[in-house]
Amino acid sequence: MAKWHSDMPSPSETGNAMTVPASDLATDVARALPMDGNAVLAVSGGLDSMTLLDVASKARRDRNCVVTVATFDHRSGPYGEAAVAHVANAALAYGLEVVIGRAERPARTEEGWRAARWEFLGSVARRMNSVVLTAHTRDDQVETVLMRAMRGAGARGLAGLYAPSVVRRPLLGATRAELRAYALTSHLAWLDDPTNQSRRHLRNRVRHDLLPALRAVRPTIEAELLAISEEAAAWRAELASMVEESVNFRLRREWPSAALDVDAEDLQQYTADSLRIVWPELASRIALVLDGRGARRAAEFTKSERVGARVQLSGGWELHRSRERLELRRISPRDAANELTRLTAPMIWDRWSFEKGARADRDVWRGTFSADQPLWIRPWRPGDRLIVRHGERLIARKVKYFLSDAAISGHIRGKWPVVLAGDEIVWIPGVRRSDAATARSGGPVVTYVCDYLDRRS
Repeated sequence: MAKWHSDMPSPSETGNAMTVPASDLATDVARALPMDGNAVLAVSGGLDSMTLLDVASKARRDRNCVVTVATFDHRSGPYGEAAVAHVANAALAYGLEVVIGRAERPARTEEGWRAARWEFLGSVARRMNSVVLTAHTRDDQVETVLMRAMRGAGARGLAGLYAPSVVRRPLLGATRAELRAYALTSHLAWLDDPTNQSRRHLRNRVRHDLLPALRAVRPTIEAELLAISEEAAAWRAELASMVEESVNFRLRREWPSAALDVDAEDLQQYTADSLRIVWPELASRIALVLDGRGARRAAEFTKSERVGARVQLSGGWELHRSRERLELRRISPRDAANELTRLTAPMIWDRWSFEKGARADRDVWRGTFSADQPLWIRPWRPGDRLIVRHGERLIARKVKYFLSDAAISGHIRGKWPVVLAGDEIVWIPGVRRSDAATARSGGPVVTYVCDYLDRRS
């Protein structure tokens, strides 16, 4: 159950709450609000975002800013419904318009929740030509940097929430304790999301277990993490300036056909290693986050691919080579809808059948995957790659080479299916499985058995 906070005691009565001058929060939020413009507040109903709502509702009067509240129901249960109702009532009490979004289907992971929420916020901001303000705090930054360090992130990732962004985070200099002090003094009401206590989620394990343990043995850990992120953010700013000066590129902002055109000749001055740094910076111009694998693909593609070739990157984006430029663009939703089919069993897809069966690791007509992640089928495309092991390294090899090795040619090659988890190819039925697509240990798995129904072709 969600925990409701209302008419709480003042900070002096709690004995341990910190006091932050209201004017500091008001100043920071006022600076983030556009003058004579529109702003969208991302409000979840929790302590941090309800504080942002209260401060922004007052600060807007001096900025002549139209403020809209956006709240999203992840359809995760009764809490989500209660939080949306609470935010809507509060927004109306402040005299602000509220926009409510709801997930089409419940997501199972933090990444899924985040992606759905940001898609909603982005759509509201585009429709209203608004900036987006979130209630991220100093504590969020510490947690984010620590989690990225645990994942082996480079300087770009370690900047965390300090990185340049179209999203404005006016509370990033305040701690949760300071926001709580403000909320108690202002008699604000908020809800505590029960999932924030679940150790199932990495951020909660970091927040409730790992960080307290680190503080006990290294009291300066938070300051050190923030210092690292500040240096990383400064490095990112220098990189952004360098890219602006040395690479010609053009943004096309039409939605959903947002794209980035980059002069191919300008990129030839960089080595493949340098391109793995340059491409994420370029991609950030269209709000695309390239992970290490996507950056490597983009770098290799830039150096080696012929005119007309393309390669898939993360998040439904692809890189296409024309004669004079490299085009980073979103895969057409219409094309994706026509090609992608959800893998279920039993089913027939074109000339291939899929059923559930027993696991057999050496049988390339069988694929075993996590039962928690949906799989999709589509025909292979030129530029598609599969991750395989080469010695001690994982490399991305073109699917067409695997098809050639398997003596699949002629008209049937263009129809041969590939199976994807997210945007990653994990299986070429009858040919090869990805060495990076291992089922999670201890979790539920499902094995699909594929059969080619027309072996005479």
